[in-house]
Amino acid sequence: MLTMGGGCQQPFYNAEVLVAEFDYRLPEELIAQAPLADRAASRMLRLERHSGNFRDLCFRDFPELLRPGDLVVFNNTRVFPARLYGRRSGSKSQALSAKNPASREFLKGRVEVLLTRQVSEAPNEWECLVRPGRKIGIGEKIFFGEGDELAAEVLARGTFGERRIRFEPVANFFELVEKLGHVPLPPYIAREDERADRDRYQTVYARERGSVAAPTAGLHFTPEILSRMKHRGVETTEITLHVGLGTFQPVRVAKVEEHKLHSETYSIPAETAEKINDAVDEKRRVVAVGTTTVRTLEFAARDSGRVQASSGEADLFMPWPSGTGFTPMGTACWWSELLCRIRGGYTGGGVEL
Repeated sequence: MLTMGGGCQQPFYNAEVLVAEFDYRLPEELIAQAPLADRAASRMLRLERHSGNFRDLCFRDFPELLRPGDLVVFNNTRVFPARLYGRRSGSKSQALSAKNPASREFLKGRVEVLLTRQVSEAPNEWECLVRPGRKIGIGEKIFFGEGDELAAEVLARGTFGERRIRFEPVANFFELVEKLGHVPLPPYIAREDERADRDRYQTVYARERGSVAAPTAGLHFTPEILSRMKHRGVETTEITLHVGLGTFQPVRVAKVEEHKLHSETYSIPAETAEKINDAVDEKRRVVAVGTTTVRTLEFAARDSGRVQASSGEADLFMPWPSGTGFTPMGTACWWSELLCRIRGGYTGGGVEL
């Protein structure tokens, strides 16, 4: 866990930064494969931006870094078991031939589908990742569950394994997903998901179902820490951003600013927007918990400089500081992958970080 605070000075940045500059080696033996029994026992690195000093702390110390009147903003999204294992239908849009000698047995092989975003204008349709990606064509059907409780047809395909599929309508869709699905653990966790992950891979304040990955900075909070924050006079509020395909998306460009994020569904209630804008007007600190919260606030303030109550699709990528002033202090988790969160630390703390 990384915590930044202590001033609003903007770090140095360069519009020609290469992705390779963010690469680093993390030994596999340092990657935890199971969570600590105590969420708050995780280590926390604090960066004082105005001095550049670092402090090695425990997350249990987090409330002591806050002041009365600070406003902490959480992402209340909830992870659902979005990884489904199905089977091919036994037929495909391309007929068997001498050029396509695959057996019928092969066409009934196992398919892994990771649901990444429900299409808002067509609720039965989902964007997803499919494996084996190259073999699943448009028009093919996939069945899930021993009794084929769910069935979906492939409508479109993307370049890197993305698909758009349409499920046959069922009244209890999410009940079946909860029954058949698996928790989509991060790619650096080299084990199968367990029943306990359904609870442990959630923040304690998770409510709004829709994410395929947890907003990991929030995993360290406990009811006891939230209670201590309240007793210190710290205010809290919530936004929702459902983590989607972008969290699994590698960077395939050479320059940081050329990277594009997939859109993710978000919502900012009017009460939350009012609290944030009031805090900014009163020069109180706004503490955004995690990069998902930071991106949501920055997206909502991109036009007027003030957070707008709104909902929709956000695709903001923040390679450089925005200057809005809504995130003078923030928290984020370290990842083992070369992905966007490392550059989130760069945005808030400078290239030396």
